[in-house]
Amino acid sequence: MRKPRCPAGVSPAAATLAGAGSPAVRGPAVRGPEQLTFSPWDYGVFALMLLISTGIGLFHGLAKGGQKTSEDFFTGGRRMSALPVGLSLSASFMSAIQVLGVPAESYRYGAKFLWMCLGQLLNTLLTAHLFLPVFYRLGLTSTYEYLELRFSRSVRLCGTLQYVVATMLYTGIVIYAPALILNQVTGLDIWASLLSTGVICTFYTTIGGMKAVIWTDVFQVFVMLSGFIAIIIRGVLLVGGPARVLDIATNGSRVNFGDFNPDPRSRYTVWTFLVGGTLVWLSMYGVNQAQVQRYVACRSEREAKMALLVNQAGLWCIVASAVACGLVMFALYQHCDPLLAGHISAPDQYMPYLVLDIFEMFPGVPGLFLACAYSGTLSTASTSINAMAAVTLEDLIKPRLPALSPRGLTLVSKGLSLIYGTSCITVAALASLLGGGVLQGSFTVMGVVSGPLLGAFVLGMFVPRCSTAGVLGGLAAGFALSFWVAVGGSLYPPSAATMGVLPSSTALCPRHNLTGTNGTVPGPPGARA
Repeated sequence: MRKPRCPAGVSPAAATLAGAGSPAVRGPAVRGPEQLTFSPWDYGVFALMLLISTGIGLFHGLAKGGQKTSEDFFTGGRRMSALPVGLSLSASFMSAIQVLGVPAESYRYGAKFLWMCLGQLLNTLLTAHLFLPVFYRLGLTSTYEYLELRFSRSVRLCGTLQYVVATMLYTGIVIYAPALILNQVTGLDIWASLLSTGVICTFYTTIGGMKAVIWTDVFQVFVMLSGFIAIIIRGVLLVGGPARVLDIATNGSRVNFGDFNPDPRSRYTVWTFLVGGTLVWLSMYGVNQAQVQRYVACRSEREAKMALLVNQAGLWCIVASAVACGLVMFALYQHCDPLLAGHISAPDQYMPYLVLDIFEMFPGVPGLFLACAYSGTLSTASTSINAMAAVTLEDLIKPRLPALSPRGLTLVSKGLSLIYGTSCITVAALASLLGGGVLQGSFTVMGVVSGPLLGAFVLGMFVPRCSTAGVLGGLAAGFALSFWVAVGGSLYPPSAATMGVLPSSTALCPRHNLTGTNGTVPGPPGARA
């Protein structure tokens, strides 16, 4: 870890504000940079979050005799109400990768990230009126059962296998990535964080089933929001108030909602969120097993649609909070970007660096952020484990063992959850051995698979003349095209300027500490990077 060098007695953020003439510096001397790590109080807060999550899983696994059928295990007996299901849908979107990444994206690309909310709204309307009624009225547990009803068993198996492989890779990386990022910034032990979250998530998912997943998600979404709100409040107080934050963000080109650039290489524009964002969300909420499985768990179709609206409100709160954290971060580091200054080595490290900087005199509060990040990991991983177990039972085991008793199916369901949880931990462990390249590869696999599968469901529902041969050909062509685009984008990435990375300053950074990260060679003090 590169150690920051700051004027004695003030943190990096405070030094920046002091140099800019801000009245925000309050004055307590800070600890040396070698102490940029979590305290025992922080680990205590993190452990408390894990303990509560485990308790919720145990309660739903043991209350009223536990799950008596596989339907109880995978859909909560289809008796869930809209509020917890909607909040669960919101929580599973926000993995730790998003908790760490969205504020960093807002810092680097500006508040236009809020256009994502428009894509989410369009997705909610399309899902509620086009996809949800089909899945709910058919009473399906596995979304891929629809592909057999509409086309053939071969199409169903093709969809199931693609989903399981892609989701297992993605979930393993969801467990591993935050452990890696926090280790690089704070020295947090990778194996301790990986195993603690992976084992506890697998445990309560195996014991409690869908009810445990949903109710732990409800708890975890509030933990995530609490972490974001604590950062926003502390940052705003340091800067000098909300108006000051907005003024600095505006002067730094971070309030940029009017970006209609048609260049597809630009990372975030109104068009990428409106078109690309809507399709991405539709592949997640319209036909993705992990999401569909929860809204069909509602007690009525009306409750399921209400759950989507609750999810929409939750997503808006989460995304808005994350973007606000990014703007606050820019206001604090406007004159000394930690990445350009060499304090951190990658954009994903902005958030943990910020938290340990501004809360260094508040033991336990950085632990709330740690709990916030790993709440995202637990919610995403538990949902994925339950979903993979559901499609495996419904699509691969039930058709071959139709005589299994309800109790037998329940035991098989729990066994599958245990197997998939262990598999995801194994993927995470392998990722730690294979290095950083596997991260981007796993995300590419998930993206490559999601688009063609969405196309298969759209063909089935809205193109009556489409046949099995047509949908299999479409899946193959879509997979090949998506893979070609993904590989091309990885081999020939656009420049930072083309993607729309906004300028950051190193004006008040000590000259000897500048590293020219990402190919930017800082000039004299006062120059723009």
